[in-house]
Amino acid sequence: MELWFTEEHSDDVRFSIRIVRQLFSKRSHFQQIDIFESKEFGKVLVLDDSIVITEKDEFIYHEMMVHVACAANPDLSKVLVIGGSNGGCVRELIKYPFIEKIDVVEADEELIKACKVHFPKITKSLEDPRVSVIVSDGLKFVRKLNKVYDLILVDSTDPFGPNETFFTREFYGNCFTALTPQGILVTQQESPFYPQTAAAMVRAVTRMKELFGILKLYQAQIPSYPSGHWLFSFASKDAHPIKDLDKVFWKELNVKTRYYNEEIHSGCFALPNYIKEDILNETN
Repeated sequence: MELWFTEEHSDDVRFSIRIVRQLFSKRSHFQQIDIFESKEFGKVLVLDDSIVITEKDEFIYHEMMVHVACAANPDLSKVLVIGGSNGGCVRELIKYPFIEKIDVVEADEELIKACKVHFPKITKSLEDPRVSVIVSDGLKFVRKLNKVYDLILVDSTDPFGPNETFFTREFYGNCFTALTPQGILVTQQESPFYPQTAAAMVRAVTRMKELFGILKLYQAQIPSYPSGHWLFSFASKDAHPIKDLDKVFWKELNVKTRYYNEEIHSGCFALPNYIKEDILNETN
């Protein structure tokens, strides 16, 4: 008998992966956690029936979450990762010697435990001495902060249900206050291809524009995510993702990556017209 995991990308589109076996299944206080083993994508982490990471393509997502901001602001030293229970963002962050402190805030302790068991190569990064893992609600945690972090990465899941709080005006405002004057906020912004997620992205971008002086969307191709076309947002008070990129300095760091490079850094901000015109209502 064949086993398949199927995720609904829209009311009319489904994405399926052939599964070798199920490795883990548990309902935590926050969500349904499932981990599968597949031939094509390796181990697959699924939360509430949506793929979060696969071993085969997670490097694309995590590299694009981290390196765009780090290359644009080499002065950052303190980083907050909201979510990030699998350690992928931290794995990329600890490649930078100038980063002194990384706080990972994740509310679901059961998810942290499951990732440590089934994704040990990734979660090993959480053992770095610069890293502190804090079991707490990200929204509540960031409320009490004032000019503490140089970089905040919001490694959240879809903007629906419990995680919708990470796409609100209140949350972005708290992140703004928590950032230093040169601080950067990076968030994942879903796929622009399907109407529901595109609408959520527009709402989030509109809210961030009210707060941040600089806001740019950038993109990556991630095969296991809906439509394979994924957006991220770079929001800052002062740092510009392209103008402030020092390619020579970044090359001298000799950071090893599989997806990100200096050419992709500049090119990923060039958005297709259907996003600029049809979704963002921009003409240039």
